[in-house]
Amino acid sequence: MDDDILTTLKILIIGESGVGKSSLLLRFTDDTFDPELAATIGVDFKVKTITVDGNKAKLAIWDTAGQERFRTLTPSYYRGAQGVILVYDVSRRETFTRLGTWLNELETYTTRSDIVKMLVGNKIDKESRELDRSEGLRFARKHSMLFIEASAKTCDGVACAFEELVEKILQTPGLWQSRSQASGLSIGSGNGESETGSCYCSLL
Repeated sequence: MDDDILTTLKILIIGESGVGKSSLLLRFTDDTFDPELAATIGVDFKVKTITVDGNKAKLAIWDTAGQERFRTLTPSYYRGAQGVILVYDVSRRETFTRLGTWLNELETYTTRSDIVKMLVGNKIDKESRELDRSEGLRFARKHSMLFIEASAKTCDGVACAFEELVEKILQTPGLWQSRSQASGLSIGSGNGESETGSCYCSLL
């Protein structure tokens, strides 16, 4: 039943090819991990309903290809999104140095100035790490983003990333209330029951 769903949110996952965007999405929506997952061609799309602070939200999550040849999809992909997850690979520094390019693209095409941004350093299960947590944290602070490190392989931080992003969106009424026309709703600030408070850094 959709009657008790507060709102439907459009969430994007962006970043360089091979950083694990599709793996993060699959881990979150299906709780599966495929080490041989092929590169996304165009756009993949999944729907998942979650409850954050007692409020149920349906997430329409868009996973885009990181390769340049698919960039023609860009304007329609960003349109109407309330949240974005920007992913880099902690074992590949070049995926981190390209984050600024992705942020520029986001600012160019997004239709909402108050879109909520989450930076995710993926693949923390790898031993060949090239970036430490403090570098990601500094970048996130500089650009007013939420931040978490994660591993789609081990599941660390994955659900937390999506839940914290949704919580922040729900705490920004102008992002979603105009669509749902919900009234008299109380958005909680957390009741201490979840473990998410210890696994992310809220920077907004």
